[in-house]
Amino acid sequence: MNTNERAGWRAWLDDKLLQSKLTALSMLLGLLGLTLPLSAAAQQVLVVAAYPAVDEIVRAALPAWQSLHPNVEVKVVSRQFADHHTAMTTALSTAVYLPDVMALEVGYLGRFSPGYGLEDLTRPPYDIARFKPRFVPYAYQQASNRRGEVVAVPTDIGPGTLLYRKDVLAKAGVSEAELTQSWDSYVAAGIKIKASSGGFLLAHARDIKNILIRTGIQPGEGLYFDNQSRVLVASPRFVRAFELAREVRQHKLDARVLAWSADWTEGFKRGSIATQLTGAWLAGHLNTWLAPNTAGLWRAAQLPEGAFAAYGGTFFALPRKADPANKALAWDLIQFLTLNREIQLRAFKAQDAFPALLEAHDDPFFEQPIAFLGGQTARIGWRDAARRIKAVDVHKQDAFAEEVIDTELDKVLERGKDIRTALADAERLLKQRATR
Repeated sequence: MNTNERAGWRAWLDDKLLQSKLTALSMLLGLLGLTLPLSAAAQQVLVVAAYPAVDEIVRAALPAWQSLHPNVEVKVVSRQFADHHTAMTTALSTAVYLPDVMALEVGYLGRFSPGYGLEDLTRPPYDIARFKPRFVPYAYQQASNRRGEVVAVPTDIGPGTLLYRKDVLAKAGVSEAELTQSWDSYVAAGIKIKASSGGFLLAHARDIKNILIRTGIQPGEGLYFDNQSRVLVASPRFVRAFELAREVRQHKLDARVLAWSADWTEGFKRGSIATQLTGAWLAGHLNTWLAPNTAGLWRAAQLPEGAFAAYGGTFFALPRKADPANKALAWDLIQFLTLNREIQLRAFKAQDAFPALLEAHDDPFFEQPIAFLGGQTARIGWRDAARRIKAVDVHKQDAFAEEVIDTELDKVLERGKDIRTALADAERLLKQRATR
């Protein structure tokens, strides 16, 4: 046995001796009707699984929560976005390494809500229905499944917005009204921008499709499936989305770069991408790390043609098979993160996490000018949009459906595939997966 091994063995033995002494002391004090002080008792440990920047929001809230629960340790396990959701899928299917609290993005929520891996929060002791009026309506509805269960609590939302470069529009002689009057006028404005500077209207033709399929959704419908698992991708909103995306590509109005790529970021920095259809949160990302050098050049507007659409959102859930001894504390932490007005506002101010809690929407922060947007009070418009967005049902095959639709759109854009044929092919494939 080498020196390190002997040291390790001695440390292990000393620890065991200490534990034995504490156990004996605890038994003796128990016989005397006394208890060990809290410092000597084992701490209760909660595990929260999250992804950037949700992990930072949780960590920032922990000191205030732990002041109410001083004997609870909270471990935040953070993974990159895709890795996190893959790990959560595995954990729920195997019941191994389950966290006590699980963060989920709305695009993945549909995978989990139809199953039985998450706690039904409508049941005691959770009774989440009593909190329903406090949340943005569409966000609360997104966490519901066909059985009437609510399996997660919304914490932030993504009201859709049109971000545009004011300097680029001025050079092209294009007004905000031309961008927003209709989707046709939006494309026409892009043609003028291209002619004046050679720049692009948007990063990728997919972006216009992504927003258009989120508009005009009827009650009982989701993006790709309705609440009876009927496939919706051959509907008029998909046809129009594909037609406009094709028109954008035909006029060479998109930079043909995908979100989060280096070329995407560079396009924002250089002003070669004039607009972005996205969630309101992107303004904060542009300001803090994507293109801070463009401060004052951007503006925000509502989506074209009076459309209101949700783009992203975060939820917290309780895995059903997680440690029962931690459920009460885990639920308390979720309530603290989602129903505490100050915590919601703190996340909004620090991470641009637009609050799902309606009580936070009356804060004067919404009326403050945003320097990055040239002093515009854009949060007021985003708040109005959030209240106009209709609930969209989520489905367990939403993520797969997105891949299918993107693949078919690429065939239309790159190979000239007929739009209705492309959507019919997508519909046929999704029908095979709809009820799996």
